[in-house]
Amino acid sequence: MTSRSTPSPGSSGPSSPSGPPAPPGPLRRLTARGRDERHRASTPLELFFDLCFVVAVAQAGVQLVGALAEGHVGEGILNYAMVFFAIWWAWMNFTWFASAYDNDDVLYRVVTLVQIAGVLVLAAGVSRAFDQHEFLLVWLGYAIMRVAMASQWLRVAKDARGQERACALRYAIGILVCQVGWLGLVLLPQSARSWVFLVMVLAELCVPLLSERGFATSWHPRHIAERYGLFTIIVLGESVAAATVAVKSGVDQNEAVGDLLPLAAGGLLIVFAAWWIYFAVPIHGHLRSNRESFLWGYGHYLIFASAAAIGGGLEVAVEQAVHEAPISKLAASAAVTLPTALYLLAVWALHARHFKAGITQQLVLPTAALLMICCTFLGHWAVLAAGCVAALTVAAGETLTARRAGRGRAAKATAPAI
Repeated sequence: MTSRSTPSPGSSGPSSPSGPPAPPGPLRRLTARGRDERHRASTPLELFFDLCFVVAVAQAGVQLVGALAEGHVGEGILNYAMVFFAIWWAWMNFTWFASAYDNDDVLYRVVTLVQIAGVLVLAAGVSRAFDQHEFLLVWLGYAIMRVAMASQWLRVAKDARGQERACALRYAIGILVCQVGWLGLVLLPQSARSWVFLVMVLAELCVPLLSERGFATSWHPRHIAERYGLFTIIVLGESVAAATVAVKSGVDQNEAVGDLLPLAAGGLLIVFAAWWIYFAVPIHGHLRSNRESFLWGYGHYLIFASAAAIGGGLEVAVEQAVHEAPISKLAASAAVTLPTALYLLAVWALHARHFKAGITQQLVLPTAALLMICCTFLGHWAVLAAGCVAALTVAAGETLTARRAGRGRAAKATAPAI
C-alpha cells in the first residue's frame, strides 16, 4: 500500500517536504494511507464533519425528550434508535474510510461536504419521523450521505488493483443496494417499518464484513481511536448543553430552584464521570485486527446513543420536576439512570475490560451500572444519587489502578538482580 505524508492538526492538506503545507490539489489518486504513519491526527474537515453530525444528534435528542415527556416511551425509543442508527452509521463509514483513504484533494472535500449536506437534510426530517411517522426526508438525507460514500469507494476502485479494487467495488455495490432496501421505510405501511429497519440494519452491518473478506483496508488505529473519542466528547457536550438549557428554562418559568439543584449537580457528575471513564484507557493498542475493530466500532452505537440519551433524560427529569411533563417521578428518573447504566456497561464491554486485572477491577463498572439502576427508585434524589455513584465509580477505578501500579513498582524494586 502507498503511504503518504500526514496532515498536522492545523493543516488543511498533506505536508510539503519543505515550506508550509501544500494546498489541496484539484484531483489526486485516491490511494491507501499506511497504518504506520506517525503523528496521525484528525483533520479540520473531519472535525467540521463531526460538528455538523451532532446537529442531527441534537434533533433526535429533542424529539426523544418530547416523546418520553408525553409518555410515549416505546414509540419514542424505537424512533430514536432508527434515526440515530442512520446518523451513526453514516458517520462511522466516513470515519473508517477517511482513516484509510483521505487524500484531501478538492473532489474528496466536495464529496465530504455533500455528506454533511445529507445529514442536515436528515436532521430536518427528524421531527416528521417522530410526530407523523414520515421518513421521506430522513431517507433522502441518508441516501445523499450514502451515495456520496459509494462514489468515494468507486474512486478507490478506479485507482486500485487486485483485491483492493474488488473490496472497493463490493463496498460501493453494497451501499447502493442497501439504499434501495431503505425505501421500504417510505413506501411500506407503518406496521412493516420495524421489520424493514431490522432487516436493513443487518444488511448494512454485513457490507463491511463481506467487503473486507480477503482484504483489510489500511485504517490507522490511533486515528480511529482519536476520531471515536472526539465524537464521544461532542456528544457528551451536547448532553451538557441540553441539560443546561433545560435547567435554565425551568428556573425562568418556575421558582423551584431547590428541586432543580439536585438534578443539575447529579447531571454534571454523570457527564463528567462518563468522560473520565471513557478516556481512562488507551484503546488504540487493542485495535489490532478487523475482527477486534469491527466489534469495537459497531458497539459504539450503544455508547453514542446512550451518551446522547443521558442529556435527553436530564431534560425530561427537569420537565417533570417543574410539572411540565405528565409522567411519574420514577419514569423521569429512569430516563437518566437507564441510559447511564447502558453507557457504563457498553464502555466496560468494549474496551475498559481489556485493561482491568483481577475480578475487583473488572466488577467496578458492572457494579456501578447495577447501582445506577437502583438509584431510579430514590425519588427526588435519584439523579443526584446516580451522580454520586458515577463519581464514586471514577474514584474506585483510579484507586484500584494506582494500587496495582504501586504493587508493580514494588515487585520490580524487590526483584533479585540477574
